Amino acid sequence: MTDWKTRCAQRKQAQLNSIPHEWLIEAFPANQMNVMQVPRDCGLLSVRELEITETVDVDVILQKLASAEWSSVEVTTAFYKRAIIAQQLTNCLTEIYVERALNRAKELDDVLKATGRVSGPLHGLPISLKDQFTMKGLETIMGYAGWIGQYADSDCVLVEILYECGAVPFVRTNVPQTLMWGETYNHVFGRTVNPYNRYLTPGGSSGGEGALLAMKGSPLGVGTDIGGSLRIPSAFCGLYTLRPSYERLPYCGAVNALEGQESISSVLGPMANSISGVKLFTKTLIDAKPWLKDPLAIRKEWSDKEYELVYHGGGKKLCFGIMWDNGVVRPHPPLLRAMSITKRALEAAGHIVLDWEPHRHLEIYRNSETIFVADGGEDYRVSCALSGEPLIMTMLPDEGAHETTLDEPYVKRLVGPPYHRTTYELWNLHKEKRELRKSHLDHWEASASRTGTGRPIDAIISPAVAYAAVPHGLNTDSFYTTLCNAMDYATSVFPVTFVDTNLDHRHPPHKFYNHEDEAIYNLYDSGLFDGCPVGLQLIGRTQEEEAVIAMTEIVDRALRQYTKANTE
Repeated sequence: MTDWKTRCAQRKQAQLNSIPHEWLIEAFPANQMNVMQVPRDCGLLSVRELEITETVDVDVILQKLASAEWSSVEVTTAFYKRAIIAQQLTNCLTEIYVERALNRAKELDDVLKATGRVSGPLHGLPISLKDQFTMKGLETIMGYAGWIGQYADSDCVLVEILYECGAVPFVRTNVPQTLMWGETYNHVFGRTVNPYNRYLTPGGSSGGEGALLAMKGSPLGVGTDIGGSLRIPSAFCGLYTLRPSYERLPYCGAVNALEGQESISSVLGPMANSISGVKLFTKTLIDAKPWLKDPLAIRKEWSDKEYELVYHGGGKKLCFGIMWDNGVVRPHPPLLRAMSITKRALEAAGHIVLDWEPHRHLEIYRNSETIFVADGGEDYRVSCALSGEPLIMTMLPDEGAHETTLDEPYVKRLVGPPYHRTTYELWNLHKEKRELRKSHLDHWEASASRTGTGRPIDAIISPAVAYAAVPHGLNTDSFYTTLCNAMDYATSVFPVTFVDTNLDHRHPPHKFYNHEDEAIYNLYDSGLFDGCPVGLQLIGRTQEEEAVIAMTEIVDRALRQYTKANTE
């Protein structure tokens, strides 16, 4: 049996061999940290291909495809070339299958030419997929050396629906070993880096999607989220996303970590450079009636009534609660500035903004993280044993790691030493989680007494992470995101601003909540983070995807209007 290192090296070489030679670009200096302009400057993309790939409104791309102003072949080719540029700079891809994708695009062009009709609501649109979504005839390695050579004999339900809707799945993107990291590194494909600053992480576990979309190498991507894996990369890479509620969108047939753990379900969701892409994907998938293909998918049609915010005063005067600090880790200065900007923008648009009072946050986090490790790590060990590769215990690089004062993440102290919990212990964790959900619901409902609208707070705005993108190995904070997975709140992420050394000065020390809070405070250096995107979460209620999308549109519009008014 070939040793795991050799298998990984061979698979990585096979990936390199799958790139068309003419799409290789001249190597850029390793010390060039920001590579966002390389697609424009490298000379590989034509003026028309730049126009196509820099059209961030997915609705506009679909209109041009439907009218045959742009063909699916040229759109897919343009995004493929840009994706390959992104791969060479950030290492964001796993599966590259150019011929297969272009054949699919040509079929769609031929149908449109012959019939005059599009093949579905996503006709001709290239879509990137996280390396969990199985496609017939392709490997789904999911960051494990032992999964090399495992070819799918069928498509997962998501891919089935995308094909039926006329889409062109065209690349798959990198993930961390085990998926349960907020960064992206594995022994097979290596480390994905952030195109805004390659010294920093794009987040995880959907970090390949984050880096690819940030470089506009895909118009629309699909990731997953069990503790923040859609929202962390989106915040770090300046994107929009939606973490839907359990089972709203079809996960059936995709591979996963911790399969069988059903107390906190992993969910899939869109990532895009526009909120229109998030809405389009979500509505299209729901309109396809996924419950007819996935037995767990909830039978709930898209609700225009909920999108029109009928249960939120018609969206005319919303009340938002801002979580400035969750009482576990205090956000860095750029996050606090982003929340201040958002507050002023919403108030200028006529909405109400109150302070959100965190409720049992640390208890919720401890409960969730204990559920995730209830098997004592058996799931990871079994997958690693297939090849003999070691379980990755840190995301820190072997060389050039950034200095940190954090010796051990706070979560390890909260959960305690790993051991295989009994069924009864796990049942008690589930029981505790139900009680916490009820308590948090009551706390939210009680906010009606201070909104002045007759309703509870409509949505919570908070950091997705306490900081902008951090050096590799130092993303230890999922305290803000995991709350939503545990409570099953539909949640979006939207970009607000960028770190600015002239504005985001270090704050005086506060009374630290714990040793990780202190380490995060000590990590802050505005020069290190300068120019990085700063995004926030919008947290709604369970199964409230339509309303969350609509409220995110309102926030996004308010931010644009506020920015314009204050720069003229």
